[in-house]
Amino acid sequence: MRIATWNVNSLKVRLERVLSWLKTSECDVLCIQETKLAQDSFPAKAFEELGFEVAHYGQGQWNGVALVSRLGLSGVKRGLDDYADTEARAISGICGPLRVMSVYVPNGRSLDDPHYQYKLRWMHSLLGSIRGELATYPALVVAGDFNIAPTDRDVWSTAAYEGATHVSVAERDQIIQMANLGMVDLFRHFYQEDKLFSWWDYRGGSFHKRQGLRIDLMFGSQWVVDRTSWALIDRNERKGPQPSDHAPVIVEIAVE
Repeated sequence: MRIATWNVNSLKVRLERVLSWLKTSECDVLCIQETKLAQDSFPAKAFEELGFEVAHYGQGQWNGVALVSRLGLSGVKRGLDDYADTEARAISGICGPLRVMSVYVPNGRSLDDPHYQYKLRWMHSLLGSIRGELATYPALVVAGDFNIAPTDRDVWSTAAYEGATHVSVAERDQIIQMANLGMVDLFRHFYQEDKLFSWWDYRGGSFHKRQGLRIDLMFGSQWVVDRTSWALIDRNERKGPQPSDHAPVIVEIAVE
């Protein structure tokens, strides 16, 4: 099966682009972030016509996460286990043999902003939810826009981000805690090179200058790691008219 994660930065704006990509990518499960749609505005019919089942957790013009699956979709849960969040940032469900979580981690804004503390609290709750999911589902994938570059090799310039969010010690410690739970960064399982990015700012020609961050991450339990054959970042989807500022991240998992 082929599973991907993609922050589309408004599904209303990029619906046709996403549908076209699904037709050509042979993707079986897509985790979507930043739908920016109300709960009842999700274009479910457009996906269902392609053979996908959908689940959405919407919040109008902000946030919003979704699961799109042609391997079945059941046991849907919106939000995290122990965090009474008013923002639509996490959704999970069973897709084929996998329990899949699509997450949109808070940005953090700046180190002295209350949103940064919210980000750390939210990540702590996510780790608790993952711990609970693993107790029931050994085949677990957690994918999405984490708004954290795990190491310096995931940043185009450490000087440009000195004293900023996305690279702070406290944020990166949350990624280390993911590993401590047994969740493996599936892209890094195959690629160790630096400057392999999934996000590029719209401003200043960042994409063409290769000035990006790797913040779109997919973590898998050991069951998943043992069956994953490849991973890639589809940089082509950052090109062309009206792209998202994020590119899809895809992995291939061998299942019976």
